[in-house]
Amino acid sequence: MQSYVFKVKPIGPKYHIGYIKKPMGSVQYENGVYFLSTFSSAHLSSSFTGDYVASSRCFIGAPVASSSSLSLLYGKKNSYPLRKFHVSAKKVSGLEEAIRIKRMREAEASSKVKRNPPLRRGRVSPRLLVPDHIPRPPYAESGLAARVLNSAGTLVKPSVTTNEIDKAVHDMIVEAGAYPSPLGYGGFPKSVCTSVNECMCHGIPDSRQLQWGYNYIDVTVYLDGYHGDTSRTFFCGEVDEGFKRLVKVTEECLEKGIAVCKDGANFKKIGKRISEHAEKYGYNVVERFVGHGVGPVFHSEPLIYHYRNDEPGHMVEGQTFTIGLLLFHLMMDTICVCRTDSDNWTTLTADGGVAAQFEHTILITRTGSEILTIC
Repeated sequence: MQSYVFKVKPIGPKYHIGYIKKPMGSVQYENGVYFLSTFSSAHLSSSFTGDYVASSRCFIGAPVASSSSLSLLYGKKNSYPLRKFHVSAKKVSGLEEAIRIKRMREAEASSKVKRNPPLRRGRVSPRLLVPDHIPRPPYAESGLAARVLNSAGTLVKPSVTTNEIDKAVHDMIVEAGAYPSPLGYGGFPKSVCTSVNECMCHGIPDSRQLQWGYNYIDVTVYLDGYHGDTSRTFFCGEVDEGFKRLVKVTEECLEKGIAVCKDGANFKKIGKRISEHAEKYGYNVVERFVGHGVGPVFHSEPLIYHYRNDEPGHMVEGQTFTIGLLLFHLMMDTICVCRTDSDNWTTLTADGGVAAQFEHTILITRTGSEILTIC
């Protein structure tokens, strides 16, 4: 089957390429120019969702307008604003088309990650005690939260239970004269969140032994009247390259989100920068969970959206908040939806896929920002 490759150049810096099979409409060649006509439902793929080529005659070098007045696609009105394009085309041989399809399928296959058996809950041990002389929460010395998280990460090995990790975290925090912020917060029964494999966040430590995969650990400590909140994804045993890449890109997204933080910057820049980097690798941001203000209160304003948004507000010197994003790989035939377990805390991916998360507490300064949860 003969194909034509149409190169769409919006009025801007990037090219977007779409493929249209010849039988979908007529392609004419006149005086060195390819013409498109009678494309009743065909459209060129573009990063601008909803921008479709009109069914009228279009040709190389001529601007093509895309707006709500141009077309109805599959019965849905295109409500996106007017954009102008220049369209060019070249003839593609059958071999070139076959190679393109093969490469596309290989890329899809390499991006898939190994699936584990469904997650099974273990037995939750009794709640641990905190000495009475330690103040209860109504930002902790940030180095403590980071040290506790690093120490917890060394325990992530096959056969270790998340209960053991919780006990080690609890003891280290209490020995430092601090309170484990999650303990009792909204009824949460443990001192740390341990989220395994398809568990996205808020996993409750229990008797289940770790096996192949990953463990996302979320540590928050309360010391001297302030909370410090940080988290990281740790590998457990051997993991496949697809998941390693997801974790690497998630951490990079956090770094890029932090890089835009400074006094006077708009909060929405964080989500824009994170989304841009994630989408380059075919990943999506979990929109259900957001960053938050942190200080004397565990969770407060401002809310930090890790995806593109138009929320108002800007950063102010002295402000502290978390950036804690979750990324997942959206398969072509899957819609990622979170589901919450019967304990009302444990949140899992509905399709059993994996996700990765990183989080830091940030202090806004006059010239930029300072990461408080590192040591």
